[in-house]
Amino acid sequence: MTKKIQLPITDNDIRELKAGDSVLLSGTILTGRDAAHKRLFELIENGEDLPVDIKGELIYYVGPAPAKPGYAVGPAGPTSSYRMDKYTPALLDLGLKGMIGKGARSKEVIDSMVKNGCIYFAAIGGAAALIAKSIKKEEILCYEDLGTEAVRRYTVEDFPCIVAIDCRGNNVYENGPKKYRK
Repeated sequence: MTKKIQLPITDNDIRELKAGDSVLLSGTILTGRDAAHKRLFELIENGEDLPVDIKGELIYYVGPAPAKPGYAVGPAGPTSSYRMDKYTPALLDLGLKGMIGKGARSKEVIDSMVKNGCIYFAAIGGAAALIAKSIKKEEILCYEDLGTEAVRRYTVEDFPCIVAIDCRGNNVYENGPKKYRK
């Protein structure tokens, strides 16, 4: 059964979701990749304010292609999440509630997720055109000079994803293969 979540995500939503759950997200999410994360992290290290409020937000690791007529964005598939791992615990400590990407996360990220009550969703790699259909609007928030890696706000409707790691640290990348071993 697919669960529908209206964003912003709540702590109760996060507690109820379990690794492996199929989810459709509707509302707004932030976007950002390596270069934006590095800049945000440097501001945190220097004790400076961030140019965008991340508290209570989800961030999608994506660098969208140019939009075709009639679409808010072009193909918008997930980026490999491990590339943001060194920056993620600091963002979670500041109130980021979750991430959307693809692939496994480090032990440090998972420990920080459990500590902060956060969630990690996997979007389907290779489904960038399908995912783009669920993105209804985009707005650049900061770091426009980074091009596709700028921090944006997407308005999404029924954005498809799977709970990859829940707030208790249950992890489909570790537990999923165990189901099929003899």
